Amino acid sequence: MSRPSVVIMIETATIYGRRLLQGITSYLRAHEPWSIFLEQHELGAEPPPWLQRWQGDGLITRVMTPEFAVWLQERGLPVIDLNDRLPTSGFPRINSDDQHIGRLAAEHLLERGFQHFGYCGFSDELWSDRRCAGFHETIAAQGLPLARFDSPWVMPKTASWDRQQEEIAAWLSTLPRPVGLMCCNDMRGQHVLDACSRLGWSVPEEAAVVGVDDDDLLCEFCDPPLSSVRPNPERIGYLAAALLDSWMQGRAPDAQEEVLPPLGVTTRQSSDVLAIDDPQIAAAVRFIRESACRGISVNDVLRAVPQSRTMLERKFRKFLGRSPQAEIRHVQIKRAKQLLAETDLKLERIAELTGFQHPEYLSVVFKREVGQTPGEFRRHAMSPGTRG
Repeated sequence: MSRPSVVIMIETATIYGRRLLQGITSYLRAHEPWSIFLEQHELGAEPPPWLQRWQGDGLITRVMTPEFAVWLQERGLPVIDLNDRLPTSGFPRINSDDQHIGRLAAEHLLERGFQHFGYCGFSDELWSDRRCAGFHETIAAQGLPLARFDSPWVMPKTASWDRQQEEIAAWLSTLPRPVGLMCCNDMRGQHVLDACSRLGWSVPEEAAVVGVDDDDLLCEFCDPPLSSVRPNPERIGYLAAALLDSWMQGRAPDAQEEVLPPLGVTTRQSSDVLAIDDPQIAAAVRFIRESACRGISVNDVLRAVPQSRTMLERKFRKFLGRSPQAEIRHVQIKRAKQLLAETDLKLERIAELTGFQHPEYLSVVFKREVGQTPGEFRRHAMSPGTRG
């Protein structure tokens, strides 16, 4: 039996595209191989003319236009759509949950006590709008406003580098400080950090900045290093390959969209700060975040930062919107999620590393806080073949 002939149209110039390809590779290593043609191009490029003459079996693509979608439908070709720039294409689609990404960035900045927020995105980009919507929704739920700046992303509409930076700096200068800023991706984060430098702002003290994609090279290149939300493109690529493989074997899927949640926030210097105008509470929060996974209690917090329990409770609710005990649990569960998603450690060991005496109690608390059991969360978050 000959190998299926598959075209993969995914940009290799971005970390997101390369991680999608890693996921596809992980699937193929464990299954029957394909004959693959990888069409290398920039995101947003037009479909190649030779595709009209191609006689193959399937396609995984980030390239999609309304005209291309119609042509593919007419061909009757199995297609898995990974594009995030069109509302619909009529094909099965798997994408990152952009609104969840926005919510995660907002929660990250809210945890640090910020009361003023901005979003810097790209205009007329569906994925950027969705990330902003999730960010705004979370900020608005706390009764807080959001300032937004957008500019074109795609040539020839985009301005020159200097002009863009002048526009971003002018927008930033209208914002109150300290301010928590979400950027639609890591490249936009680098733009904002450069604009902060032009204004002479201290990062993260006056402006905390969070990007998206967790591109290690780009984030560490930034000054200071950029915090970033990490999506799960490896898992998306794996699922896309599995779905196409099943379709090419005669099991046609529904034309629906599946979205996958992000893995978490990688905290670097650009947001490693507490914007709490109360030294005692800032010290208490710092103590919890450094010590929660040792199994501390609220009494340990009071010993580390002496004050009345009533005052501690009241100020925690004022600055963080939750009790000291809830903050301890929040830090523990956040660490547990990271270990479940990124390692193969058994639940017993994860319980030890997050300050729970018994794995059964960790399971109870995890289900209550996350809405999934630890096992369910791990199965959803991890791709076969990509475990650390």
